[in-house]
Amino acid sequence: MIRSPSRPARLLIHAAVYTLALSMALPFLWMLSTSLKSEAETLSGRVSLLPQSWRWSNFPAAVRAANLDRYYLNSLIIAALTTALGVLHNALAGYAFAKLRFRGRRTLLVLALFTMTLPVQVSFIFMALICARLGYLDNTTGLIVPFLASGFGIFYMKQVCTAVPGALLEAGRMDGMTDFELFWLIVRPAAWPGIAALAIITFVNSWNAFFWPLVAIDSDRAKTLPLAIADLASGKYVQSWPVRMAAATILTLPLLIGFLIFQRAFVRGVTMTGLKE
Repeated sequence: MIRSPSRPARLLIHAAVYTLALSMALPFLWMLSTSLKSEAETLSGRVSLLPQSWRWSNFPAAVRAANLDRYYLNSLIIAALTTALGVLHNALAGYAFAKLRFRGRRTLLVLALFTMTLPVQVSFIFMALICARLGYLDNTTGLIVPFLASGFGIFYMKQVCTAVPGALLEAGRMDGMTDFELFWLIVRPAAWPGIAALAIITFVNSWNAFFWPLVAIDSDRAKTLPLAIADLASGKYVQSWPVRMAAATILTLPLLIGFLIFQRAFVRGVTMTGLKE
């Protein structure tokens, strides 16, 4: 019989967990603090988490300095479309691998998993060649289409769909439902936490993507927010550190807010991958 920890032990464990969490949040808190300081206070060498004078004007200054509002809209559209279409493709493929039986199923799954072993730089070479032939370079299409399916997403959704009881699908087939109706009406509601978790992961990856947009985009028309933030951080538009930190906060804050809102669905979705029928 496993005994539960005593009260002092639980308090010690909680204190250690909260201390570790605070240490991980400290860089973000320091970035947020710097974004609200004046330039003189930043360069003074005084270490303080709270600003002496709160400079909220740093955020509008960052937006104006690099036209972040336009690049913010570009990133939002690209991330939203990549998430919606990518999750749909991965979920359908995962459902097929988990619940359907067809010739070559294991071979195709192994090939999908093999893509996860390739270094990202290698895959970008093929992606660039294909997008160049299709005319997808230097436009938003080239930032969306290559990420509509992934080996990780397919395998993750396969594990999620495996946890859906097969008896529900057999009952649906007896009622004359098609495979797509089985997925949409039975599997999708049951696997919703896993789908939400994959959506969060996909959105974060698309929102933070830097290397591929750097390769695929040349003009300012299709530039994304991470590229604009990099130009701003390099001093191309402004030299002020508080303004640079304000721009970095603009990039990071939506992800943090989204995770806090959907964290329960994210945790449930991750735990679903370990369940078996």
